[in-house]
Amino acid sequence: MNQNLPFEVLRQLRAQGKTLATAESCTGGLCAKALTDLAGASEVIEASVVSYSNRIKIEKLGVKAETIEKHTEVSAECALEMARGAKKFAAAEVGAALTGYAGPSGKDVGLVFVAVSSPFGEKVEELRLRGSREEIRLTAANRCFDLVLRILK
Repeated sequence: MNQNLPFEVLRQLRAQGKTLATAESCTGGLCAKALTDLAGASEVIEASVVSYSNRIKIEKLGVKAETIEKHTEVSAECALEMARGAKKFAAAEVGAALTGYAGPSGKDVGLVFVAVSSPFGEKVEELRLRGSREEIRLTAANRCFDLVLRILK
């Protein structure tokens, strides 16, 4: 994990007086851990939801069942609804979400969608990552931080 990225996310959030909530599927809370490992995180981090199951995506994050049925849980549409849901759930200004296939086996291993919803706009990115399960998860978390920073700047 590039520790500069979560540090810079916290710095930017503090400077702008904004709060963040995350929704993580394939990363299992890596973003939340990296952020809360840093002093001062409690000033800007509202909540994190690890939503491995579709039931939690639907019931807690407000992802529409139709979205999952039509596009699957690993899609740009689902990721954006997760980001919006995290933001709403925690009453935060910024929501960030990740959903994907980290492997080690199965189809589309390395396919990850990262989304951010904020007052500055919304953005979703499709990633095609390579490596071990852990490498995919760490790279996805770093790319999520990068997307948050780009939206904040």
